[in-house]
Amino acid sequence: MKQSNYFFAALLTYFMWGFFSFGLRPISDYPSMDILYYRLFFSTVLLLLVGFGFRKKRLRQDLQLFRAQEVKVQRQMIYRLVGGSLVLMSNWLVFIYVMNHVSVQTASLSYLICPIVTTLLSVLILKEKISSAKWFAIGLSTLACAIMSLGHFRELYFSLFVALSFATYIIVQKRLSIFDSFNLLMLQLSVVSIILLPFYFWFSGPFPTEIRFFKSIALVVLLFTTIPMILNNFALKGIDSSTVGILIYINPIINFLLAVFYYKEQVSTAQIVAYSLIFVSIIIFNAKFLFKTIKKSSV
Repeated sequence: MKQSNYFFAALLTYFMWGFFSFGLRPISDYPSMDILYYRLFFSTVLLLLVGFGFRKKRLRQDLQLFRAQEVKVQRQMIYRLVGGSLVLMSNWLVFIYVMNHVSVQTASLSYLICPIVTTLLSVLILKEKISSAKWFAIGLSTLACAIMSLGHFRELYFSLFVALSFATYIIVQKRLSIFDSFNLLMLQLSVVSIILLPFYFWFSGPFPTEIRFFKSIALVVLLFTTIPMILNNFALKGIDSSTVGILIYINPIINFLLAVFYYKEQVSTAQIVAYSLIFVSIIIFNAKFLFKTIKKSSV
């Protein structure tokens, strides 16, 4: 399959996630944990229905692929599956809290830091090689994040957690990329649903009765969970983690624009400078691919 397909899958993923606030902000008066429960459970049910209803052949293929591995490798895969699932859920919970109870700009800052962390983890753990131009782009991004964090240290703590958890999830997914994207997400959400189900009965609030809650959850499940998560896992099969990491910047740029022009949050000159640097870093990091695409389209 063409690498451009994986690239555009990642591009679409982070473009969609840039509008996540449209699903979360209308229900900001609900506890973050309750939103997580319903997002998780409805997403899991949807994936299980589709998986066992229409994708049984692909499920059997992945099961055979797993059984074909050595016992030691199987054990490592299970650890990564469960570990990645738990990391993803912690990322979801803190992100929901940040978006609804801190600010959209703080959520944006989370995914400004994330690409830097993802790229560094890719180099250190996956031994991916990146060019000097890409290192320069990372340097620009780091400078932008440093500018953004000045005077916002409380927000920085939340942002660092969200960034590190999602970067870790990307690295884990890369190690499991031999499996079907849909099946992998279905298994991960099923694992966490089983773990969290008892806590739902013990600690959740009253069952929601407002239509707006379920409209928002439906939007979150379809447009901001299942579709982009599957696209993200698919993208990791064909492009390196550092490239996926830098494309994450699309998400906070959209978040920032929404925070300023839609939610009317205050913006400083430093933030404008920081986002401008990030935009330049995206162009530099993906220059080779972008120029190649432009050249092909002009032929």
